Amino acid sequence: MVAGTGSEREFRGAVVGGTAPDLGLPLSECVTTGPLEPCTIVIFGASGDLTARKLVPSLYNLFVHDSLPRPFTILGCARTSMGDEEFRVKLRGAFPEAPARWEEFAGHLFYQALEYDSVHGYVALAGRLRELDRERGTGGNRVFYAAVPPDLYSTVAEMIGRQGLARERDDGNGWSRIVVEKPFGRDLPTAMELDGTLHRSFGEHQIFRIDHYLAKETVQNVLMLRFANAIFEPLWNRNFVDHVGILAAETLGVEHRAGYYDRSGVLRDMFQNHLMQLLALIAMEAPSRFESDRVQDEKAKLFRSLKPLTAAGVHESLILGQYGPGAVEGTQIPGYREEPGVRPDSVTPTFAVLRLFLDNWRWQGVPFYLTSGKRLARKVTEITVQFKEVPHSMFQRVLGERIIANRLIVGIYPDEGIRLTFQTKNPGAQMCLRSVLMDFKYYEDYRGPVLDAYDKALVDCIQGDHMLFWRQDGVELCWAFLTPILEECEACGPKVPPIHPYEAGTWGPDPARAWMRMMLNQ
Repeated sequence: MVAGTGSEREFRGAVVGGTAPDLGLPLSECVTTGPLEPCTIVIFGASGDLTARKLVPSLYNLFVHDSLPRPFTILGCARTSMGDEEFRVKLRGAFPEAPARWEEFAGHLFYQALEYDSVHGYVALAGRLRELDRERGTGGNRVFYAAVPPDLYSTVAEMIGRQGLARERDDGNGWSRIVVEKPFGRDLPTAMELDGTLHRSFGEHQIFRIDHYLAKETVQNVLMLRFANAIFEPLWNRNFVDHVGILAAETLGVEHRAGYYDRSGVLRDMFQNHLMQLLALIAMEAPSRFESDRVQDEKAKLFRSLKPLTAAGVHESLILGQYGPGAVEGTQIPGYREEPGVRPDSVTPTFAVLRLFLDNWRWQGVPFYLTSGKRLARKVTEITVQFKEVPHSMFQRVLGERIIANRLIVGIYPDEGIRLTFQTKNPGAQMCLRSVLMDFKYYEDYRGPVLDAYDKALVDCIQGDHMLFWRQDGVELCWAFLTPILEECEACGPKVPPIHPYEAGTWGPDPARAWMRMMLNQ
């Protein structure tokens, strides 16, 4: 959904569907909750991949939907030496086709070269920001976006603080916010260390820990499905649910992230953040109000109920794999160890299935299967709620068969919607059951703008809304659960789960097939 990429369906800038009634609302009505305060968005790492592929296309999309503040300024910062016009030309290259309003948008783009650890660079940056505030009337409101490697988060935050750029004015004008991408550390101690550095300059209300999965429309819809519909929540517990599967499968390999990925692996890359957030949304209790702090409180309560795994439990509940050569969508693919930038003897897992339990009243004894992997058979992200079989076999003499239990599937990507399977009688004289599907397509009969995850996250940050961002207690609780598992896996002891090879283009290693068939309903 981001300009410059071909891996996702193109919705951006389009009106979806053709049969829904026109409500007469302006396109921006469902994008923001009201007028946004003028501000400057400062992007550190502005010459990098994230800025070109995600941030600038998202900001442009918001601009054409009249969903950015008036006025606004975008100031890019990076080590590369270039001027404002050169920066604009470079970013124009991120779009495969000529954006209709590019020249108008480009007038809001500026650039300031700096070394990330140079005091002089931040002195110059502070001066440039004051100058742009005077010229453009942005009122000293600033969003600092750290689109840099994770090891630079602390440096950037500390240097911003040294120049007083993190301070907010007492009169309520001139706010300052910082956005950091995952990973938030690589284990519990480093996550706490990063948090300490951020808080030396910024208050918690100023820190936005972004996880773009949370801003996906279908992810947000999980809470609406559960708590805005009386038919689901009474069944949402151990009495009716057999198990829950959360799957995030990718066909891509490590691409340009080999250096980072080979040090991290699938558990740090996907489980600590994306999958844990999906777990929280599908399993948390209802907050008393749909407000950021109350939703975050319920997520933290859920994370506290994660049942710790013993050393023996890790071996029984975790299956790891690493992809070898194979074919993905008809294209021959090298194995992980043959990828550029990967060590030839690497034992980094690219696939994992983790079975975990929640030690609370609602979910006691219900297994949750969290799965993610690279170079799998197809790209799909979905949550599957498998209900229990009917408790009484009243049809046994007539049917002589097992009745397939109901299943609810929340499709995150690419099939964005909700699917419910249930049993009905086949037409005809003989009594036969068949499974049928009730299918809701998320964008069917919808007219209006569709936001990419980064679009939504950027708007929320400008609005100061933390609903779709991580809070530090949630970060630490998830790391507290995963760090012992990571330490056990990296200890090379006798009970450490082995790294099983699997062929690229399949659904993972052989030991995981039973769990995968269960989640994929095969």
